[in-house]
Amino acid sequence: MPLHVPPAPAPALRSVLAALGSPTAVHEAHTPALRALQGPMTAELPLPVHVLDRLNISQLAAGGRPPRTRLTAWRFLIRSGDRYVAAADTRLTPDGWVFSHFFEGPYVAATERALRQAESLGKSYQPRLLSVPELYMLTLWLHGAVGADASAGLPAAADLLVPLAPAPPGIAPYRPHPVSELLPVMTHRLTPSSPPVPPSLAAPAA
Repeated sequence: MPLHVPPAPAPALRSVLAALGSPTAVHEAHTPALRALQGPMTAELPLPVHVLDRLNISQLAAGGRPPRTRLTAWRFLIRSGDRYVAAADTRLTPDGWVFSHFFEGPYVAATERALRQAESLGKSYQPRLLSVPELYMLTLWLHGAVGADASAGLPAAADLLVPLAPAPPGIAPYRPHPVSELLPVMTHRLTPSSPPVPPSLAAPAA
């Protein structure tokens, strides 16, 4: 089933398109792939980037709500021809959303792969990105409320998290897991007496 990609704020998209149209911005970017391109480029697949605040195992053990998330960016994949070559992040300022930077690397291809896999799951989702800085981990967050405000909300227990490559040691990338299953594992990873990762999480993705 198709993913319901949320619309990005219009100023965020405009700022990225302006940066793509600026030879100076492209030349100064630390993205050799962009600098080497000669043809047109487009900004596609806008995804809100949420950051998972500090994980709290006692909160989870008490049956509390998951730690809060906060929106930090809107990310666009940059397409040239038939492939995505880089990404662009925007940031929120007192004057609204503005272009932040271009980048390339493994998360660009990993995001595209995870999105394609998500389309075959048989259920509609609103795709987001969820960053877990404490584990140096980025996941594709498949939110079940497809019409929700993409800039807000907590991961619901039935939402899916898909670790992107490179994932933390012992957690297989591209394998979807319910939030209720993966979040406690991530939390335990941050404790001194962390238990082994369950085989269901460490198994290779299908």
